[in-house]
Amino acid sequence: MALQILEHNGTFYLQGNLNASTAPSLITHLEHTMNAVKEVTVDIDKVEAIDANGVTALKTLFLNALNNKKTFSIVGYGCKELYTDFNSPSAA
Repeated sequence: MALQILEHNGTFYLQGNLNASTAPSLITHLEHTMNAVKEVTVDIDKVEAIDANGVTALKTLFLNALNNKKTFSIVGYGCKELYTDFNSPSAA
C-alpha cells in the first residue's frame, strides 16, 4: 500500500506503509514544508507498517528540524517499531 500524506490544521496524517519506496517522498514533502513553517507534527496512527528505511526517514526529518531550529513532533499510536527504535540507547 502506498503512503498517503494528508494535512489538517498543521498536522500531517500518514496512512499506509512507510518503507523504502515511500520514505524519499515523505522526506521531500516534509522538508519542503519545514522551509515554510516553524513546526511540523506528524500523526502515525494509521501507519500500517514501517521498515528501517521509514524509521531512518523520520530520524532524518527530526535531525533536519533540530539543525534548523524547527519543531518536529511525532504523535499517535502507530507502529511499535518506531517507538522501539527511538527509545533504544543507539537512537541518540
